[in-house]
Amino acid sequence: MNNQASAEESGSSIEASASPYKDSFQGKDNGDSRMMVLLLGIDQRGTELARTDTIMLAEYDPESESTKIASLMRDTYVNIPDHGYNKLNAAFALGGPELLRETIAENFGIEAEYYSIIDFKGFTHIIDTLSPDGIEMNIEKDMHYVSGGGDTNIDLKEGNHTLDGEELLGYVRFRGDARGDFARVERQQKVIDILKDELVSFQGVLKAPRLIGTLQPYIDTNIGGSKILQLGKDLLMNPMEDVDMLSIPTTDNVWDERKAYPIGLVLNHDEEQTRNTLQLFFGNEE
Repeated sequence: MNNQASAEESGSSIEASASPYKDSFQGKDNGDSRMMVLLLGIDQRGTELARTDTIMLAEYDPESESTKIASLMRDTYVNIPDHGYNKLNAAFALGGPELLRETIAENFGIEAEYYSIIDFKGFTHIIDTLSPDGIEMNIEKDMHYVSGGGDTNIDLKEGNHTLDGEELLGYVRFRGDARGDFARVERQQKVIDILKDELVSFQGVLKAPRLIGTLQPYIDTNIGGSKILQLGKDLLMNPMEDVDMLSIPTTDNVWDERKAYPIGLVLNHDEEQTRNTLQLFFGNEE
């Protein structure tokens, strides 16, 4: 009992001190059994404005023991409330997770109740803590990319390889081919499926407390400590076997379109079709 109280206090402390967006975020628990979280992966470089590389909606339903993850491509062309049409990830730059929540609600009719933002440095620490010997991956092609400033250096060879956290981060972030974000999102979902198996393994369960401690400096969330504890207990008692995944826009409903500066190249789509696809995926009826 004391350990649980201590953990809850720790979780509450994290929420209060490390979540600058907590007061502005207006997502509310709607009272049903399901939990809808806006998951964001950011690239924070010094004092530079954080950029949202990864945008996902994750729903966990403890009653059906099901998890669904929808990846929303960052270049998707959407209407940002009070700012007009732009790329989806521009909403985060303009107004943090709250404006991104509003944008998703307005365009897709999905209400995020919570948010979790993880710095990419946190991703590498998760991998290295969960699997110190690396993660076995089949790399589908040679991947080479060096950013202008040299802070991103991806150099991966085709074939089966064991990747550490930094290398796996390069694998999921690489977009230097003809398929761009489509291939990148596929790799992200592939890695999520592998990590899910690692987490629910016996060794993964044993490492869970250390993993939580490792994440603390790199995660920003408004999910309270007690709710995190309950979620962890649910997942340990009923490990998720399958994760349903979707990418938006879908390949049958997307086309490249160039907009005036400074927006540039976007992924345009039939907005009603995209909205209906997401509603159907999450089992909602409007």
